[in-house]
Amino acid sequence: MKVLLIEDDLDIGNGVRIALTDQGMTVVWVRRLSDALASLETAAHDIILLDLGLPDGDGISLLQRLRRERQAVPVLILTARDALSDKLLGLDAGADDYLVKPFALAELLSRLRALARRSYGYEGDTVEVRGLALHEPTLRVTAVGKTVELSRSEYLLLSTLLKRADRVQTRRVLEEQVLTGSSGDSNALEVHISNIRRKIGEGYIRTVRGVGYVIDKATAKGGD
Repeated sequence: MKVLLIEDDLDIGNGVRIALTDQGMTVVWVRRLSDALASLETAAHDIILLDLGLPDGDGISLLQRLRRERQAVPVLILTARDALSDKLLGLDAGADDYLVKPFALAELLSRLRALARRSYGYEGDTVEVRGLALHEPTLRVTAVGKTVELSRSEYLLLSTLLKRADRVQTRRVLEEQVLTGSSGDSNALEVHISNIRRKIGEGYIRTVRGVGYVIDKATAKGGD
């Protein structure tokens, strides 16, 4: 899951970034509205964590812009504004959740997982497709009940494909959102996919020639 963190406080921003990264998430952290807009124009994000009081404007304006443009990315507001009127303003502007500072990192992670479940359309903490399961709170992956050991990059790739089952993920999306730093002509993605297939078994990840990869909810259509 790729998270856009918009937070100008260095201590809070760094703490959230570390906590989310430890949970296998990819975090893009910016401290200004202008930088957030630039990131939104150049990359896709699964969830946005939005502070309201930023050096170059109010986060509500960004939220309102996203909703005017019909961007449905989930937004969780992180703010010190604890008045009911502020919370209602944020929710009415299109926020999916509202968390007041200071907050416990465990609560933030729980709320993020809940937003992800609603966004991806699955219930509970486990994503499962045809016996292949991923339990987010523990980062545990099993294939037909057997634990599968994955590297961080392999886990992120498999998580992305499982959560978006039946939706083809392009090479560009997987390289930019998951394998950050991979160049377009690198074979790193193919190597990771090959390693994942070897560990979880054949028949799960299908190659869409010239496009990318997909995990089908029904039996894979064609070979890997």
